[in-house]
Amino acid sequence: MFKKILIANRGEIAARVIRSCHSMGIEAIAIYSEADENSPHVRMADDAYLVGGPRVNESYLNVDKIIEIALEANVDAIHPGYGLLSENAGFATACHNNGIVFIGPTPEVIEKMGSKIEARKAMEAADVPIVPGDNTPLLNVEEAEIAAKQIGYPIMLKASAGGGGIGMQMVHNQDELKKAFSGNQKRATDFFSNGAMFLEKLVENPRHIEIQILADKEGNTIFLGERECSIQRRHQKVVEEAPSPFLDEKTRRKMGEDAVQAAKAIGYRNAGTVEFIMDENKNYYFLEMNTRLQVEHPITEEITGVDLVEQQIKIANGNLLTIEQSDIQLNGHAIEVRIYAEDPETFFPSPGKITKFNILTGENIRHELAIEEGTTVTPFYDPMIGKLIVKGNSRDEAIKNLVNALEKYEIEGIKSNIPVLIKIVTHPEFKNGNTTTNFINEYLFQTKV
Repeated sequence: MFKKILIANRGEIAARVIRSCHSMGIEAIAIYSEADENSPHVRMADDAYLVGGPRVNESYLNVDKIIEIALEANVDAIHPGYGLLSENAGFATACHNNGIVFIGPTPEVIEKMGSKIEARKAMEAADVPIVPGDNTPLLNVEEAEIAAKQIGYPIMLKASAGGGGIGMQMVHNQDELKKAFSGNQKRATDFFSNGAMFLEKLVENPRHIEIQILADKEGNTIFLGERECSIQRRHQKVVEEAPSPFLDEKTRRKMGEDAVQAAKAIGYRNAGTVEFIMDENKNYYFLEMNTRLQVEHPITEEITGVDLVEQQIKIANGNLLTIEQSDIQLNGHAIEVRIYAEDPETFFPSPGKITKFNILTGENIRHELAIEEGTTVTPFYDPMIGKLIVKGNSRDEAIKNLVNALEKYEIEGIKSNIPVLIKIVTHPEFKNGNTTTNFINEYLFQTKV
């Protein structure tokens, strides 16, 4: 087994990976920017190295410096967490070229799944259902107009590279397409250095459901149930739960089998997530594959009892899966909410020093945190400062536990989105399980989001 792992990330996910390393008897090495010198994950680690200035391009995206630190620290492997370099094929290649194990799939698989167009082609070849659309990279609005006429409006305009809703827009007619194309293409180019766009038929009033998979070096692959991630603001997930309140057992099993088939078709290894979009009639279509650990992975851990980070490390070490599909049983219901340092009215980031911080602890309550009392939240990074995960024997019980924990969440010195989260999870439509991707716009804020 690995003796020493470097975590090429920050905040709550770095702390999460460090915990699993320590539980496995593995030394954990942290990196930190000048802005994160006093972050909790730095103190948790066995050793920590300054990686650069406060901005991500100076620090957490500096591949050469991270590899230099890894070699200096004599680590066996690097865990990339999520975001940042976690789906960067060049970073995975740099690890391999320097004799360091990248805890994730191969660079080739990362690159293929990093292109939504190539991913669509791969899934189509594997007989996994995809949203009707065009698999041709569109480089100008004239090409897009021709493709749109063939598909039929309404459509979704999407960037082939990247994620997080960047470069994505709903389009209802040719005039909207003309207005939307150049702006979204520019955003895609700015964020991902790739302006290729493509079109899909719009799936109206959908749910966003994802399947967690694990695959070892021999191709043994299992799925660990699903996560319902439909409650989103501007294509960013806000509330996630497992299992989905919408799925029946037959659909769950079929989606899981399709996710396994997808992973096997591309030679996937390690932990990954196959994301699907589902219509009101439970027809589902491949959306994308995330070749990394998901932000929302804790809810799967809570209902299956499987430590996904531990499994990632074991698979990267060359171990075969010791878990079979029949071992995976879904017990209870888990919900995760993302805690953001942001104004609950304007949704603008709210940096500052946390002057008071109290949280409810106890059975069936789990916190993944990037902060503590006295922490200064800087403007340099994503404003997510933590996650609250609760479990119950039933969905109703989980919701009750969640509301109780949110109402007792005390944070001062900055603003947070907790008032918004309480509105969401106490809304009658949420309690009824009517959690589509239109939930926030339809039931809470209408045109404000």
